[in-house]
Amino acid sequence: MRLNQVTAPARDLDASIAFYRLLGLKLIVKSDAYARFELPDGEATFSLHVVEGGIARANAPQIYFECDDLDTEAARLRQAGISFETEPAMQSWLWREAWLRDPAGNAICLFHAGENRRHPPWRLADA
Repeated sequence: MRLNQVTAPARDLDASIAFYRLLGLKLIVKSDAYARFELPDGEATFSLHVVEGGIARANAPQIYFECDDLDTEAARLRQAGISFETEPAMQSWLWREAWLRDPAGNAICLFHAGENRRHPPWRLADA
């Protein structure tokens, strides 16, 4: 089994498309209420779907994108006018993370974990 895609809600599809393109995703499908992207590395895709009503900010799914050089990527995005809720910082779980929100308010974590993403020191022995 492989993860195909994650779909996030959007209000202003064009603003959200511009945001995710700035992150480096490649737009491959677009309609009035839907957009789908390819990630720069790997085979995963990411999509947006226009919704009516509120978009949860608390207790909602969080979207994680791994960057080979988080600090350089964060600097590039700040230079482009993107604001971060938290700047890149090392976490106790051995990931370097920075948090921001897309135009719809979805929580985005840009991170670098390297080998610790799948193989942290506390990984279960039989996993």
